[in-house]
Amino acid sequence: MDTSITGVRVVRILDKLFSQKELPRIITVDNGPEFTSNALNEWAYRNNVKLSFSRSGTPTDNPFIESFNGRFRDECLDAHWFLDLKDARNKAEAWRIDYNIKRPHSSLEMMSPQSFLDNYYRKSALELAV
Repeated sequence: MDTSITGVRVVRILDKLFSQKELPRIITVDNGPEFTSNALNEWAYRNNVKLSFSRSGTPTDNPFIESFNGRFRDECLDAHWFLDLKDARNKAEAWRIDYNIKRPHSSLEMMSPQSFLDNYYRKSALELAV
């Protein structure tokens, strides 16, 4: 959470995010200035990643992020008063932890993401042992 984000900062975040993981072949982005920047375009070209831009006014192009954005807006941004940027970051981080670790998700058979991941690794370990 910040006041704004530039294409150069997006590139730094992507480099950090993918420093130990395989890069995707395609990244879907909206038409915000941070995603249409020369910095991100050059990064994508250098890393052989295609940028897939959603069509303006077409939220169905990326329904997962639109659903997430609506949930984040309703449950975090609209639910709190923020005293300053630090307070906003703290409240958004608490919501992120709840959403990504603790909260059951219908897409995960009503398990929390952490429980789903633990279950996945447990099953994988059992399959390797057999």
